[in-house]
Amino acid sequence: MTIGIVDYGMGNLLSVYSAFDYLGAQVKICTTPDDLNAVDKIVIPGVGAFKDCISRIDMNGFHEALDEHTRQKGKPTMGICLGMQVMAQKSFEGGEFHGLGWFDAEVIRLHPKNRDLHIPNIGWNEVLLNTSIPLFKGMPQKADLYLVHSFYMSCQSKTDIVAEYYYNHAVTAAVLKDNVFATQFHPEKSQDLGLRIIDNFITWNP
Repeated sequence: MTIGIVDYGMGNLLSVYSAFDYLGAQVKICTTPDDLNAVDKIVIPGVGAFKDCISRIDMNGFHEALDEHTRQKGKPTMGICLGMQVMAQKSFEGGEFHGLGWFDAEVIRLHPKNRDLHIPNIGWNEVLLNTSIPLFKGMPQKADLYLVHSFYMSCQSKTDIVAEYYYNHAVTAAVLKDNVFATQFHPEKSQDLGLRIIDNFITWNP
């Protein structure tokens, strides 16, 4: 079982790689679309702006390859932070840009009315998890997890949402649809609870 981490030119590759490697997974950094042929599961990491992310995915030929391996071949796929947002239909960060379109969702700016709540939201937040799904096996219903973001995924289908937190309004923290799972928080930076989620992904068989 090989986990492929997509390297499209931006993202927190080292910390994600280190988390999977620490848990004993066989990990491959995928620098070309062809590399996805040699992996069983896919991780899409990401930090930065949506526009740059989708542009690099398109430019490096990963858009079609990810559609093939994730949507057509059904390989279990996990997105992290910006890697989750790019799975939406479109984003309004710095304009309007189309994403991979795997979720019926739009990426919009956090909009807390409380002026004491800063944007970007950086730090630990209490996240309410749907612990009935295999990816949150062994997790508490409320978990302190680490987030760094200014935008979030607003889902049309609420059944896709498997975790939320409150930032003066409900914020999507994780989504799940068929063989695709994604988190707005950073499991690789969320200590033991985050590692448990990654370990659940390693053994996940949707």
